[in-house]
Amino acid sequence: MDKQLSLTVNALDLFRLEGRRAVVTGGGRGLGEVMATALAQAGADVAVVSRTLDDCRATAEAIAGQTGRRAMAVAADVTRADEVERMASEVEQTLGPVDILINSAGVNVRGAAHELAESDWDLVVNVNLKAPFLCARRFGPRMCERGWGRIINMGSILSVIAMPGRAPYASAKAGVVNLTRVLALEWANSGVTVNAICPGPFATEINRPILNDPAKYKAFVEKLPIGRWGELHEIAGPALFLASDAASFITGSTLFVDGGWTAQ
Repeated sequence: MDKQLSLTVNALDLFRLEGRRAVVTGGGRGLGEVMATALAQAGADVAVVSRTLDDCRATAEAIAGQTGRRAMAVAADVTRADEVERMASEVEQTLGPVDILINSAGVNVRGAAHELAESDWDLVVNVNLKAPFLCARRFGPRMCERGWGRIINMGSILSVIAMPGRAPYASAKAGVVNLTRVLALEWANSGVTVNAICPGPFATEINRPILNDPAKYKAFVEKLPIGRWGELHEIAGPALFLASDAASFITGSTLFVDGGWTAQ
């Protein structure tokens, strides 16, 4: 971009998403709900996806009422390719081609490795790693054909650090970061960016066991240089940034939103 052109670009306009259509998995509650709402506030039409239709409907209705954008609810098990295909077809028929995908569906099973069942491992890895792969595989090539797309995968601080009792979750989230890099390289010359957001401790349902245990909560806070857990709204800005033209030269990157935890 030459100097003259750069002076004509309004920085705030780079964050606008009018005419874009987004899918947010795990969008019925927690961080997914916040990110879906943020995209709609910036002008995007949004499909809220999770296994629980009631949660999706409540969130979609709230988004539509607040923003005036089209918002739809789709119940789907995104760990299954046939369900991903059905979900994608429903969204495309209602909203049109998808420009933005946020893979936010997540689950955790805590416990020492020798105590966890095989089914625990399969559940956590399937939801946190297999599902982003299946959704990206479905939407990404179509974004490439149209020459524009944004895929955001939700990692974790456990993508790069370890904690006892988190073997399936940490393994899956580490995989998310490298999946992000691979997809970014494969689609880099097609106008599609693929990035990851790695949150630290946020007060979400998945962290309820820690929130309800004063000793564990205190131990987490002591590891946060900023001195507190993240507020849910603090994920909105990073998600909107990576979903917009403001981040057009960023791909294969990992953005840590963790109060400084991984800076130590």
